[in-house]
Amino acid sequence: MIGLSMTAYREKTLKGFDEWLEQVEALGFDFVELVSEWPHYLTKETLPTFKEAFSAHKLKVTLHAPFSDLNLASFNERIREASLGIIRETLVLAAELDALVVTIHPGHCSPVSVRNRRKYLEIHRESLRRIARWGEEYGVRIGVENMPRFPILDAQTCERLAEVIGDVEIGITFDVGHLNTTTGNFSGFLERFGTRIIHLHLHDNSGKSDEHLAPGEGTVPWKTLVPRLPDTTWALEVGNLQSARKGLEFLKNLH
Repeated sequence: MIGLSMTAYREKTLKGFDEWLEQVEALGFDFVELVSEWPHYLTKETLPTFKEAFSAHKLKVTLHAPFSDLNLASFNERIREASLGIIRETLVLAAELDALVVTIHPGHCSPVSVRNRRKYLEIHRESLRRIARWGEEYGVRIGVENMPRFPILDAQTCERLAEVIGDVEIGITFDVGHLNTTTGNFSGFLERFGTRIIHLHLHDNSGKSDEHLAPGEGTVPWKTLVPRLPDTTWALEVGNLQSARKGLEFLKNLH
């Protein structure tokens, strides 16, 4: 299944969302990935709007949980608990939408976590354990996403993502574009995580920054990579419908 992320929805309100869904469906996508970020947070208040919009279409739903201003691995307990509370609410709402999968970002580093790496890892894993338990409770599949090259972000390589997760029973969202900005070791990532990869984010870049270009417009080696990608949900993360059309055609020609 190939879907389109809401990163390609450019309106600041949800007034044009139903019309946008019509265009996405007409392009041939199978699902839409809601991105619960400003200004389109998925909340108890906005849930009816999203439900009504999807009821008129055959599109399935995946969900990207909020990540800006959240830190699951914060040493500050109040910030950490607030972040976890938002993730928990998101999982409840995802279940209401019958979401196929929910992607979450791992925690990120701070001055205190850099100086206390062992404690930071302990806090990080405990947060992920709690999230994994909530996923089981609400019947929602959860994938932790690998991060792009950026100073404070964690889990930028497959080795570090494996270390962060440890023995926590939780899935992986493999972001191809993100890995292209770090090691570019696609084979290593696929071999390391295998069937733990439950969702994919597909986009391209020059290898230097997280540009979210359409596949084929950057340096990701798609021709050799696409045949090796797992048969799961693939979400195209691009900035507009024009890029979405190009990216979908490109991927279908290779798949």
